[in-house]
Amino acid sequence: MGENLTRKLIAAHLAAGKMQPGTEIALRIDQTLTQDATGTMAYLQFEAMDVARVKTQLSVSYVDHNTLQTGFENADDHRFLQTVAAKYGIYFSRPGNGICHQVHLERFGVPGKTLLGSDSHTPTAGGLGMLAIGAGGLDVAVAMAGGPFYLTMPQVMQVKLVGQLQPWVSAKDIILEILRRLSVKGGVGKILEYTGEGVKTLSVPERATITNMGAELGATSSIFPSDEVTRAFLTAQGREEDWVEILPDEDAAYDDTIVIDLSQLEPLVACPHSPDAVKKVQELEGLPVDQVAIGSCTNSSYADLMQAARILRGKRVHDNVSLVIAPGSRQVLTMLAQNGALADLITAGARILESACGPCIGMGQAPASEAVSVRTFNRNFPGRSGTASADVYLASPEVAAAAALTGRLTDPRILGAYERIVLPEQFLLDDGMIIPPAAEPERVEVVRGPNIKPLPINHPLPTDLTAPVLLKVADNITTDHIMPAGAKILPLRSNIPAISEFAFAGIDPDFATRAKAAGSGIVIGGHNYGQGSSREHAALAPMYLGVKIVLAKSFARIHYANLVNFGILPLTFCDEADYDELQQDDVLSLTALPAQLQAGRTIEISNETSGRSFTVQHDLTERQLQIILAGGLLNFTRSQA
Repeated sequence: MGENLTRKLIAAHLAAGKMQPGTEIALRIDQTLTQDATGTMAYLQFEAMDVARVKTQLSVSYVDHNTLQTGFENADDHRFLQTVAAKYGIYFSRPGNGICHQVHLERFGVPGKTLLGSDSHTPTAGGLGMLAIGAGGLDVAVAMAGGPFYLTMPQVMQVKLVGQLQPWVSAKDIILEILRRLSVKGGVGKILEYTGEGVKTLSVPERATITNMGAELGATSSIFPSDEVTRAFLTAQGREEDWVEILPDEDAAYDDTIVIDLSQLEPLVACPHSPDAVKKVQELEGLPVDQVAIGSCTNSSYADLMQAARILRGKRVHDNVSLVIAPGSRQVLTMLAQNGALADLITAGARILESACGPCIGMGQAPASEAVSVRTFNRNFPGRSGTASADVYLASPEVAAAAALTGRLTDPRILGAYERIVLPEQFLLDDGMIIPPAAEPERVEVVRGPNIKPLPINHPLPTDLTAPVLLKVADNITTDHIMPAGAKILPLRSNIPAISEFAFAGIDPDFATRAKAAGSGIVIGGHNYGQGSSREHAALAPMYLGVKIVLAKSFARIHYANLVNFGILPLTFCDEADYDELQQDDVLSLTALPAQLQAGRTIEISNETSGRSFTVQHDLTERQLQIILAGGLLNFTRSQA
């Protein structure tokens, strides 16, 4: 049997381990990206490694999340990020230049390379044929310092696309259909590889929409082949020399296969409050809509916004709808301005935001109380929009634009003739807002504002631990639940003592106070604990507050790694019935913990409150075990040095 594309790229970058699904491997990383919500901590961690220069082929620092400057904190952090980039050999994409994934696709992504990013939607670059993986900032810092990235060797799921999309059906509908079939847990431990004749009908931005939102499946990554479509896109970006053909063998083998007939798809939406709660638009037609937001790293490309402009041209946004549009990059915004599409959007009544993440991460444009918001984004978790009572629906630009016109959820197929947007043969090329590293880095002073606090350092794992259950939560708890984002909280990302006050605030406003009073504690979780964003603050803040163990039914991949990196022991139930027996404030006791971890997979826990004992298990590799014993990856790295 031949080899699939994913395994070819893994084999070409394998630094350690064997390519057997379920075992630990290490990958050499060619490129890294950070964004400002995670980047400040990543660069503080990189500095702690005492490396004079990044050792990757390319590293880029983007500012796209925290561009709303309501105080000094964001501006100070931007200055820190710019000076760090200049000093350590990193390209710096200035605020307003665009969303990291959109800009990286346009200007930096190279087929066949590995990309590690401190953002869960880094797999967007898989639309170019990159092996692109999201991770915590500390893992990215290690990669910038020349270290490999460790992960569990994934299974490879073939997603075979046949047929061709019908008018008014888009790439967003493809990934929504996959989420409908597989759920937000269906991609865990897998990379989705797209094949079939239908692939050739999709442009690179359409492919990127699919690989971007593949993160909501819990997948390690998603990838398309690098073919003539890829070549045309890179040529239009003035980067044809970066193109290389990368295809799976004709007789490639896969661990699993699903088939999507594109011709059978209809316009879809993900209903509140999960990306996999997918229904046909027709089933919800007529639902009144209060807000529409078009943008985000999922759907803010030139083609997406040109399609929205074409639909809105000569028409007026419904009186009851607020329409906001955030272009994905300065390239997109400038091209819209030059060809008149921007004027069409403004004339129709759209409000134009800067080229940034904005409302997707709760940074402005919170909906009204109990409002219905239709967004072209990738996540609709409760409260993520900034309004706890709002209902957020995820949809394509076509569905979103139709809702903006009619004031209700509307099947866009009623709008008449459909015009597919053709990508230009030449995009506007202007990298003036990307600042290269300093020619004389020794002369650069890293500037730190008062909101940037020293890294909190964990202690080695204790021999014995007796601690209360600080919190018990249900299935599919997201990193937004653990460490909320938004305009109030994100500016504190460089100040762990301050941001930790908001840990689990949406679930239990008293969590931080109780955790600090207890001194140490345990969190109990259900399935898929920690799904969503890669933000390592969801591990850093609980660690700072004294959380020693998270005991869950199962974990999301990136959050599991972040817990290990910061010395919080992730454990799972041997018998899930024990989850039901545990209550908040139960006092749990573990003895000879390091010895138990090293002796095998199971650990005995005594519930001092109920008087009963039960067993749990760990799935740590030998390397991860040593990291946990040391109290985290930074401690472990220092001990190895």
